[in-house]
Amino acid sequence: MHLNAIVESLLFATQEPLPLTQMVTAVKDTAKDIRDATPEGETVPEWIEPLLTVDELSLRVAIDELVAHYEADGRAFTIVERSHGWRLCAKVDYVEWCRALYPGKKVQRLSQPALETLAIIAYRQPITKAGVEAVRGVSVDAMVQQLVDRGLVKIEGRADLPGRPLLYGTTDAFLDHFAVRTLDELPNASELRRVKLPTPDSEQPGAAAPEETQLSLAPAASE
Repeated sequence: MHLNAIVESLLFATQEPLPLTQMVTAVKDTAKDIRDATPEGETVPEWIEPLLTVDELSLRVAIDELVAHYEADGRAFTIVERSHGWRLCAKVDYVEWCRALYPGKKVQRLSQPALETLAIIAYRQPITKAGVEAVRGVSVDAMVQQLVDRGLVKIEGRADLPGRPLLYGTTDAFLDHFAVRTLDELPNASELRRVKLPTPDSEQPGAAAPEETQLSLAPAASE
């Protein structure tokens, strides 16, 4: 029983990214169960002992060897690392054929305004809607809602600013869509995060909280 084959079977058996920690647990626990279930007097298979000491480093080596094997054989799939683990994926060269399996799911491309809004959020998150509008110079209500609906952007909380505006950031689906493990892998991430951006008036020091209309709970006075 070779470790590479075990790793391949684990990745094949799940449709979700599989973390190294979970693979380590699966390998070691199964090897221990096999060892403990061996009847007394019988010899434990010799391949069990190495599996009892598997760690994340040995799994990474196994994954690298599998990827090299797939490349050498010209396979249409490979193993990729995503934000939450590793998974088997078809190569980009075959995406059109794979898409044919799902004719009802048309590719929905983002508009240029939506892409610009998404880029600002991705590089400067968490950021308020007013912060994005200060950079783009136009209202982004519709664009932000579209990105939230597409699962690329989510609400991260509220800013410690007057009015407590919502903060927005990207999702794991965003990382998967753009094939990066972390935000640091975005092009020119460190440089673009240092660029000075316009600040909305509502987020300037000393800005007053926006006035809100309050509904009275007192009974109306009789005439």
